[in-house]
Amino acid sequence: MHARTALEKWLAGLTAERLTVLLEERELPRAAGYTPLTTLRQLAEHLLTDDSVDRAVAAGTGGDAQLLACVAARALKTHGPVPATEQQTYAWRPAPPPVDPYTRLVPEAEVLDWLEQGGTSRESTVRALERLRDRALLLPAPRGQLALPPMLHTWAARMDGYGRPADLLLTQAYNAPEIKRIAAALGIEQRTRADAQTAIRNVLQDPGRVRELVATAPPASHELLAHMLQGQPLLRTHCFVSRHGGYAGPDSKYTFREGGSGDEGTDWLAEHGMVVPVGTDLVELPYEVGHALRGEQPAPAPSLDPEPLTCVAPLPRDWAGRGAVAAGAAAWRAELVLRELAAHPVAVRKAGGIAVRDTRRLAKAAGTSEEHTRLWLDLAVNAGLAAPRTEKEEPAARGRGRRRPTAPPQPARLLPSERYDAWAAATPAGKLLPLVAAWAVVPEVFTYWPEEDETPVALISPQDPYAVPLRHGVLEALATLRDGHGLTAGDDGQGELLESAVWFRPALMAPYEDEDLEGRLDAILAEAELLGLVAHGALTEVGRAVVGLLGAGAARHYPAVPGADADPAAGGADRLGEGLAERPALAKAVAALREALRSMLPAPSTTVRFQADSTATVTGTPAPDLAALLSAVGDIESEGHAVVWRITPASLRRAFDAGWDADEILERLAAVRRPGTELPQPLTYTVKDVARSHGRLRVVRSACCIRSEDTALIAEVAQARGLAKLGLRKIAPTVLISTAPPAETLAALRAAGYAPALEAETGTTVLERVPEERSRPMVPTLDQAHPQYGEPVRGIPSSARELAAQLVAGR
Repeated sequence: MHARTALEKWLAGLTAERLTVLLEERELPRAAGYTPLTTLRQLAEHLLTDDSVDRAVAAGTGGDAQLLACVAARALKTHGPVPATEQQTYAWRPAPPPVDPYTRLVPEAEVLDWLEQGGTSRESTVRALERLRDRALLLPAPRGQLALPPMLHTWAARMDGYGRPADLLLTQAYNAPEIKRIAAALGIEQRTRADAQTAIRNVLQDPGRVRELVATAPPASHELLAHMLQGQPLLRTHCFVSRHGGYAGPDSKYTFREGGSGDEGTDWLAEHGMVVPVGTDLVELPYEVGHALRGEQPAPAPSLDPEPLTCVAPLPRDWAGRGAVAAGAAAWRAELVLRELAAHPVAVRKAGGIAVRDTRRLAKAAGTSEEHTRLWLDLAVNAGLAAPRTEKEEPAARGRGRRRPTAPPQPARLLPSERYDAWAAATPAGKLLPLVAAWAVVPEVFTYWPEEDETPVALISPQDPYAVPLRHGVLEALATLRDGHGLTAGDDGQGELLESAVWFRPALMAPYEDEDLEGRLDAILAEAELLGLVAHGALTEVGRAVVGLLGAGAARHYPAVPGADADPAAGGADRLGEGLAERPALAKAVAALREALRSMLPAPSTTVRFQADSTATVTGTPAPDLAALLSAVGDIESEGHAVVWRITPASLRRAFDAGWDADEILERLAAVRRPGTELPQPLTYTVKDVARSHGRLRVVRSACCIRSEDTALIAEVAQARGLAKLGLRKIAPTVLISTAPPAETLAALRAAGYAPALEAETGTTVLERVPEERSRPMVPTLDQAHPQYGEPVRGIPSSARELAAQLVAGR
């Protein structure tokens, strides 16, 4: 039986749910490209490809990757290197060779005994092997045997620090004269190139002969060999030149530099075929030489479990309360930013993003920093709570003999989405759920801005490949802390945390030295504390729920955000969002996150304490209706464990401008006062005094007249220098005419300190209310997130769940 056939049979025994998990980890069907997978045989073939195996290794932990490397090293020791093919000539990531894993089986008992010699317990190894089998990184094999995918056999030598086989290197690098020259140095005389190369290979494949030769080498050669045996099997040298002169290309052949390189040790190794040129001034140590000189290696000790964090300190008693306060403040601040956005939408720049002046305005209105305002806007967009909307172009007007040009479209504006109104009426836990879910899966660290010469803007396109793996790894590492302890601040603690995060997420080990993982780490921790996921260096219950959400594969569905479309009000499992019913593990993780938020955030306050200095204090998080009432008649003065509003004549005039009267305001304030208390008399007097002065000026909408029964007030307004731009003219003792339209006249009068009201033609007061505009959320559902092609194609699965159902039905 071949490994592919065994894998196909194993796949046929999986349930649809387990098959879906496997497909999502391998990012199918999207990763299959334009080759639809319609049978289990095709799926088995795809799972054996290098790309698929590479995705699976990156999705596991560092312990899984180390264990696979150990099994591959055992296969290399037992079976030798994979036979060389021309496909391996120049590619660093070669295509898999024609090797069946069943021809390179490894006894499981040998691996267990070998790792036990290095100090790894058999129980840990057995558990780790089972995890690898479940993920098809260990293939189905005869009882007691281990079978690896072809890619791991191909790269076993490289992973263990060996070079490629000598036969392949010699064929690629030399013509006949160089081969015969090396053979002569080894004491071999052959008439043909093929015979000479075969003889060289036989010498290098004899470990004893190689060691004898090296014993006669100059001391400098020993130093060079030791360097290559301890690290990469590569060395910079000047022993060779390209036969064609100049820079060596991928098809170049090499010859020995005339007169040698000047280094005795390197020249000796080159003359005896123990280093072979693979590029300009670059040589490689053949596998056979490395294998002969290394000798018996000590048993490995893979880190199958994460190393415990040591930079820790005991947590204070109120550490969990700090997380709850941060989470409540986050929900409140996000609501203030989106409430201001709903009242005054902002334009989207042609170059993308939100202008700095608009961000500052939103930040000032919400009482928060510009950095946090950008974060709330970006999270809201990715959670589907806000979205840009572009007005449609006006059609060109057609006339006889001429055509008017099409009117240019209005610029896009960022508006709250259709989900916003239900979200705004939700509890703090309901408000925070979509924002935390979006933060977990979005591939961007929004508060990390590495370019010092660029101005940070909101509404950016998430495209940071390190964001989600680092975020997931950091939270997983913090989850390993023992109860009652948190990570200490400082470079040592964060350096240790980063190392642990890399163990959990091997994708972070990519050798990109210019990537600032430390800067991203600082920003991720700050955002996690802002959202209440981390407090005093330890995970809160909400933070642990986010770990479970990411562990269930939530990030694989981006740009869909599992949980973002959940009903913000209390509800059962059927209210968690579209597409979760078919994904039990993901639904369970979203439900756990919602319950953790509800446990952390108490019910919002519905009463307020009024004081004689015209302040209104709400302990905890105010209910949406209460916050709306107090924000309508007052201005937020401070926040923290309590929110304080100050009610002033200016803020009351704003309520009267919206059509309220004194009795209504006093009645509504009395309804929310704390039981057993009364409204302070100074507050009552202030409301009534402002009401008496409000509306003494009347703006007539039809001709934009200003009228008032108070002739002295009319005379005062007519002479006001700040209103000169209105072009006011008195046409009667009680009437002024303005050259500006009603809206501008009202704004100018209010800016000058007056309190006008808008009057209709009938003489009644007009309530000035901005029409509510909403956009359509851009966040797709779980089944729409990754169509296999640009648009879903009929009959072709567009999601892992659909593909799994089709494969199960056809088996």
